[in-house]
Amino acid sequence: MARIGMVGLGAMGGPMARNLVKAGHAVTVHDKVPAAVDAVVATGAHPANHDSVAHDVDVVITMLRTGDEVADVLTGEMGLLVKAAENTLFIDASTIDVGTARVLATRAAASGMAMIDAPVSGGVSGAEAGTLTFMVGGPEQSVARAKPILQSMGEAIVHVGESGAGQIAKICNNMILGVSMIAVAEAFRLADKLGLDPADFQKIVSQSSGDCWVLNQNHPVPGMVPTSAANDDYRPGFSSGLMLKDLCLSQNAAHDCGACTPLGAKAAEWYEEFVQDGNADLDFAAIIRKIQSSERQQ
Repeated sequence: MARIGMVGLGAMGGPMARNLVKAGHAVTVHDKVPAAVDAVVATGAHPANHDSVAHDVDVVITMLRTGDEVADVLTGEMGLLVKAAENTLFIDASTIDVGTARVLATRAAASGMAMIDAPVSGGVSGAEAGTLTFMVGGPEQSVARAKPILQSMGEAIVHVGESGAGQIAKICNNMILGVSMIAVAEAFRLADKLGLDPADFQKIVSQSSGDCWVLNQNHPVPGMVPTSAANDDYRPGFSSGLMLKDLCLSQNAAHDCGACTPLGAKAAEWYEEFVQDGNADLDFAAIIRKIQSSERQQ
């Protein structure tokens, strides 16, 4: 079993850390929110401050919101790349921009460390169940070292290329996800307004060419599938604020490489408006409320 330091114990990081403890790893944790630390310590982890979380460990995992936060933890105020022992493996499970992921991997290598980017898909339910999918970028040898750790938190570990490739896969995947959510919400609103029962439409689409993950796992209409945040007044889940962040990452990357992503751009525009209206903390399935609001304004 490995000695692991983990920074970032939010909605995803907390259950991921608990699964590491459950798998028998020695886990030391740090977060700015004391209650988040306490919740994981109660399951067998050990608390640490920012000076000690990377001390005497084999692996450091970060699960944070932005590239700036990850950079600050590794090279800024916390400076874990300096405080960790040589050859410590750093696993960044955050979703951040590709450029930052690559810069940090280079900095880690220069400091005598190994680093991979390993963003996840599967949401809070996947984090809690230990069924996440990891999209991994980095050197083959580092990925092999990380695999037993990642298997304690997820079911699928897919090595997609060199440093930054995991982030490429994640932002492209979430662009599909954001567009799909809006498409499903629009279609169900149209069907409803034309007089079709949502349950009947669900049966049809789930067995037809419109079938997709959103339809079966996080439906925007309450009562369609048991796993949907819509059934709990859109408590996330995966928040609209985080969806906006990921869509913006995809659009920034598209701009940088000259890719044409008009649907991704429109999805980013819609989620930006939705978030600016005070809905950042609602699940991204709640975008159907913006569609309903737009209907009333027509």
